[in-house]
Amino acid sequence: MDIRILPSNIANMIAAGEVVQRPASVVKELMENAVDAGASQISVIIKDAGRTLIQVIDNGCGMSPDQAVLAFERHATSKISTAEDLNDITTFGFRGEALASIAAVAEVSLKTRRACDELGCQVDFADSQHISTVETATPVGSNFQVRNLFYNVPARRKFLKSDSVEFKHIVTEFQHLAFTCPQISLKLVHNEREIYVLKAAKSIKFRIQDIVGATAASETVDLSIQTSVVNISGFIGRPDKARKALGNQLFFVNGRYFRSPYLHKAVMKAYEDLIPEGATPNYFIFLEVDPHSVDVNIHPTKAEVKFEDDSLVFQTLYACVKEVLGRNSFGGAIDFDISAAQQMPSLGQNFEEYKAITEPTVTTSGYNPFENDGFPNEAMPEFVAARPAGESANTPRTYSSYVDRTPDYRNQDYGALFDDTPSRTPAAGGNFVISGRYIVTNSRTGIMVIHSRRAMERILYDRFISTSAESDSLSQAVLFPVQVRIGVENIAIIQDNETLLRGFGFDIAPFGSDSVVVNAVPAGFPSEESKLESMVSDLLLLLQDSHASLSTLMIAESAGKFALLGASGYDGPKSLPEASALVESLLASSNPEYTSSGRRIMYIINSGELDSKF
Repeated sequence: MDIRILPSNIANMIAAGEVVQRPASVVKELMENAVDAGASQISVIIKDAGRTLIQVIDNGCGMSPDQAVLAFERHATSKISTAEDLNDITTFGFRGEALASIAAVAEVSLKTRRACDELGCQVDFADSQHISTVETATPVGSNFQVRNLFYNVPARRKFLKSDSVEFKHIVTEFQHLAFTCPQISLKLVHNEREIYVLKAAKSIKFRIQDIVGATAASETVDLSIQTSVVNISGFIGRPDKARKALGNQLFFVNGRYFRSPYLHKAVMKAYEDLIPEGATPNYFIFLEVDPHSVDVNIHPTKAEVKFEDDSLVFQTLYACVKEVLGRNSFGGAIDFDISAAQQMPSLGQNFEEYKAITEPTVTTSGYNPFENDGFPNEAMPEFVAARPAGESANTPRTYSSYVDRTPDYRNQDYGALFDDTPSRTPAAGGNFVISGRYIVTNSRTGIMVIHSRRAMERILYDRFISTSAESDSLSQAVLFPVQVRIGVENIAIIQDNETLLRGFGFDIAPFGSDSVVVNAVPAGFPSEESKLESMVSDLLLLLQDSHASLSTLMIAESAGKFALLGASGYDGPKSLPEASALVESLLASSNPEYTSSGRRIMYIINSGELDSKF
């Protein structure tokens, strides 16, 4: 075989695959460079989710013409000069790979000027080649324009996801830096629409409120502890506010965002038995450690870190979260302010001197419950029955004379009218409901046990398939429209799939910059407000789980996902008539034995199996 040295432009393209994975990677690297340059204002301008344009403008220190050109060379950095500097990293960028990687897969133009220079310069790069350097008038700071990302790597550009998904990743990276730098004013503009305009905040908590919403303060509690190993601060969500959707579970170390499934387990362990299964609380946890005890250079995009003693950090974090949850009360609060309450007298140990203890007097009326079916043999009260005509008012009314004239209702059976145990009583069709989950009905060869939730999944699936073919969706309006906050990063996902959602019976409309309003859901879906909030979160996860726009996917795949989503909120039949209707709908479906995902719906126990049990 022939071994050769790759040309620099090809080597840069290979290296770019690690650093520049999608448009959000470019946004992350350029914003971090702006923070390292000492900027107090950063603006990010995006077009077509970064495919066409990514522009980052800052008012940092700027660069000279020679430095601007040198910055695009691989491993060009101002942060480190010796090997020892790697053990004391406090800045975001330090390896000098970002600009070289971006210039390898996009057309880059940089305008920059230092405060001491009268004129700035414009440097242009494309395909890792320096195109030109010219003088130009520009404000102090840097202005990067990245156009046509992956124009020379068609395969990479082809596998980018939809604009809504790519933009969501951009917003996520923008938020991560915004959380760590509350002192910096930030702006995000997408397709000439302002998404975020964040002024410098007084603290991280105010910045969290600006991004997550004003309710963040009431849904979180403060976290703070200082140890010799790690200082932990931030905010953790109340257990009663935990949701299924992920998104606001964030770790930061020394001002840098990082992912850590290991530390996430520490937080979730502290929440054991406090939140429902599958739910995840929001948390914003900031760790401060000695830079020598953490390695931030183990991941190409610096998204992961390595602590010198991971287990010690794990135990410290677990204990801190557990202590805060135990110290705060999350139940109904008791108001101890009794200034406006009615004053109650104070009773001391000499209370008996003021009010003597008296025993109640017991009197007997001669009543015997075992005599004459509970009715005394004395005159009956006048309200029992009207006297017949001709009877004197002085004539005594006894129980025997009363029952002779009144029909005896005591032995009649009213059980059919007041049956309060429908789950244990067979209906006319022979159906039973067990634990609200299983329906037992008759079969020609024995008895049939039906899983009610999976039966609903099959029914919804067939309904979605038929409505997509007929273009006539069956939807049910909710009693009151429900507003759900989903964040600005998810609004585009709902808008891009509006046609598909309406085709399946959803009526979900954007409301403001970060919320939607649910007006209707497909027939059979739960319509309670609490379940609608969870449904929207699950729906967003389904809509973004594709490499292309969901409207181009097969109808069967979409119908299967939505059917599973609708059935997950079904709590089983509430009555025997509802159970009978569910069985009839299931038996009329295209495949009553299995769901669209292949899970068994029913099981028939024949008479032979029953005989073997006796």
